[in-house]
Amino acid sequence: MPRIRKNPEDNWMPPRVRRGKSAYEFRTPDGRTVRLCNPELTKSQVWSAYENYINDIKVGTNFLALCEEFFSSGDFHELATETRKDYRKYSSKVNIVFGKMKPDNIKPEHIRQYMDKRGVKSRVQANREKAFISRVFRWAYERGKVKMNPCQGVKQFKEQARTRYVTDKEYEALFSLASIPVKIAMELAYLCCARQGDILDLKKSQLQDEGILIQQSKTSVSQIKAWTERLANAIALADSLPFNKGMVSLFVIHQQSGSRYTRDAFNAQWMKAKKMAAEKFPEIDFQFTFHDLKAKGISDLTGTLNEKQEISGHKNASQTARYNRKISIVPVVGGQ
Repeated sequence: MPRIRKNPEDNWMPPRVRRGKSAYEFRTPDGRTVRLCNPELTKSQVWSAYENYINDIKVGTNFLALCEEFFSSGDFHELATETRKDYRKYSSKVNIVFGKMKPDNIKPEHIRQYMDKRGVKSRVQANREKAFISRVFRWAYERGKVKMNPCQGVKQFKEQARTRYVTDKEYEALFSLASIPVKIAMELAYLCCARQGDILDLKKSQLQDEGILIQQSKTSVSQIKAWTERLANAIALADSLPFNKGMVSLFVIHQQSGSRYTRDAFNAQWMKAKKMAAEKFPEIDFQFTFHDLKAKGISDLTGTLNEKQEISGHKNASQTARYNRKISIVPVVGGQ
């Protein structure tokens, strides 16, 4: 028997379907939201879209079904939380094009055509979505579900390495207006050369006598970031984060409920701080990303590239070099 809706006017909707902000959405059994159809469609058209979606899943021979299999696999659940979220997002894009195709009918030329069309709007996103398709096919090929990976041999777009260096003036101006969670995260990104995901995952149990134990999700390198007065002050800020009555948290940076900040919730506060800073300091350029703060930290370290690599936790010096963005000051003729 279907559940009774809170709004009786929605009782006509198919099971697990709800009206979202910009579309009718299907809520999967594992809690994901899938865009079903446009909000202006009639009731019969919404039911038709629902039936088509359910039938596509049941067919089990198209790329959409293959993606669903991958999402239910152990390989997928071993990925980092943010990577899983990104893959879900990429899936919704690529399945508009490939969802109803049989996997073995998807050829390299189809991937190239998709890349070229998607690349008109965003070459970076085209690369990410192609990487997702390749990951699904690689998983399926190893299990005998497909004959080949159509992404092999298809060139990605060349991505220009970021060169943005955040100056002390820019950092301090933004920091002065940021919320406490953003202030703590900024300091951890800069001082510890840490990624956003590792910062949001940081638990109080990782605070040790010698420093902060961080295992980088991307490289799996574990390090203890030794205490300094500035680092200790950043962690002390977390004591002022409010709780709802009776709540506690395992996380250093937490919401009032005690739960971990999601990437979207944190980014909303980050963008709010940038907007406020741009209004108060119109003469300063705040066009930089949170990830650029890690690059600032690596750039500001003293020592050789190999020494910076050891501190940053990268597996090789070439990775570190991409984050080393300070422009060298060199003598002119006669100034040596």
